[in-house]
Amino acid sequence: MFSIKTKNISKAYKDVKALKNINLNVKEGEIFGLIGPDGAGKTTLFRILTTLILPDKGRAFVKGYDVVKKYKKIRKIVGYMPGKFSLYQDLSVEENLNFFASIFNTTVSENYETIKDIYSQLEPFKKRLAGRLSGGMKQKLALSCALVHKPEILFLDEPTTGVDAVSRKEFWDILNKIKNTGISIFVSTPYMEEAGLCDRVAFIQKGEILTVDTPKNIKSNFHDTLAAVKADNMYKLITDLRALKAVQAVFRFGKSIHLSFDINVINPDEILSYLKSKEHNNISIKKIDPNMEDCFMKLMKD
Repeated sequence: MFSIKTKNISKAYKDVKALKNINLNVKEGEIFGLIGPDGAGKTTLFRILTTLILPDKGRAFVKGYDVVKKYKKIRKIVGYMPGKFSLYQDLSVEENLNFFASIFNTTVSENYETIKDIYSQLEPFKKRLAGRLSGGMKQKLALSCALVHKPEILFLDEPTTGVDAVSRKEFWDILNKIKNTGISIFVSTPYMEEAGLCDRVAFIQKGEILTVDTPKNIKSNFHDTLAAVKADNMYKLITDLRALKAVQAVFRFGKSIHLSFDINVINPDEILSYLKSKEHNNISIKKIDPNMEDCFMKLMKD
């Protein structure tokens, strides 16, 4: 059974087509990631699925309920955490949690087991104003408020944006514990490395789905040879590599350049000779395995 089904969902804002015929199925009890850069259409899709805005075309179902016709039922069974911290900053941690529980006609104590692992980290600061929490603690409070009514499905729109690396890891550990309770999780993120933490992912760019699969299968479908290339003059290096017709793609990744090429057309020794002929020094060419960002960039290029 599917927690979410969309059929040709489209949405435009004047001349901007935010979503173009989106077809997705999210399975029960999985962490499904919607991965793409800012402006790709992630938030628009989340707002449609959580009944905050209407699609221009197509249909969507959450736990079998139509998002247009059965929006009241959907709002009772979903938890939604928007990308921007939207709790009441002049209320304390405890007051925010009690307020959101009351909206759903429940109490914190009634569903405490659902939020116990998260809220136990917040409890020492329960009297502190939400606006005075650190970024990581704000995210945990927002997640607690989204879970306080024990939803059947959890929508998390870029939940780790602006959060430090340690807090991001802790957050994903929490998500896996939530999944084990049977709650389906639909999460969006611009961080490609977080795609590998999902059971399945959909890559989205400019309102279109590029692919839907498991992270393992997406990586296995990267058939080009991939190498990390370095030299003294990195700006000239990327320019010269892009001028080499035999390569498939050239992108800067941190301190190196990721170069994909067909090993049957050109080999690393020939690339090295070419770069030497272009007067590059301290050249390093090392074969590597593709990461999720490499796969995304290839899909965009294709």
